[in-house]
Amino acid sequence: MDTDVSLRARYERFPATVKGAFVVRGEDADPHQIAFHEARVVRVPGPGSRPIPLDPVTLDVPPHKDLFVPFEFPIGELDAAWYGLEADVEVDGAPRTMDGGKRFCVPWPRSEIRAVSLRVDRKLTVEDAAVSLERCQSGTEGLQIRFAVQPPQDVTLRVFADGGKLEVVEQEIEPASGRGRARAYPVLRSHRTLRIEVSGSARKSAQQVDIELPS
Repeated sequence: MDTDVSLRARYERFPATVKGAFVVRGEDADPHQIAFHEARVVRVPGPGSRPIPLDPVTLDVPPHKDLFVPFEFPIGELDAAWYGLEADVEVDGAPRTMDGGKRFCVPWPRSEIRAVSLRVDRKLTVEDAAVSLERCQSGTEGLQIRFAVQPPQDVTLRVFADGGKLEVVEQEIEPASGRGRARAYPVLRSHRTLRIEVSGSARKSAQQVDIELPS
């Protein structure tokens, strides 16, 4: 997070549109000025982006207050994928591209994906942490993996199906409990095997679990 001004996106996804607002917050004790020039929806991972209709606006941002810049854009022509939002702004006259943080999915057709719901129940030792892979579930909005890390700390998950990489688009771990969730691109009907790799901060001690997918 930027130490002077932060930006995050809040929105709801409807069948044909996404509607919400960029939330700007002053993070330090000083007032700031932020000017919005352009915004876009960006495929994760790229390449690929589309502009978001947004009127240029300049805001005076007081300390520790939220200000809102509303937006709405159609999603009917977006391909099935995960997407994020970003905005080109100037903060106190200095240009900056800011990520909205929250991501959304345009679902895949049911005919293309393999519906999977499996208990994994495998434990791995990664550096000084015990990582429990609990469940993986794949559907039209991608693959979700639930896991736990003890003691709670950051780890990195990578996912492969039949040797091809499934991009991980979101990962979060609760600092107190160590419970985590990762989201990735979906398992397709053609896929037969799934591999989950877990590594620590240095990525030098990756451990893996191989899973046969049900037919």
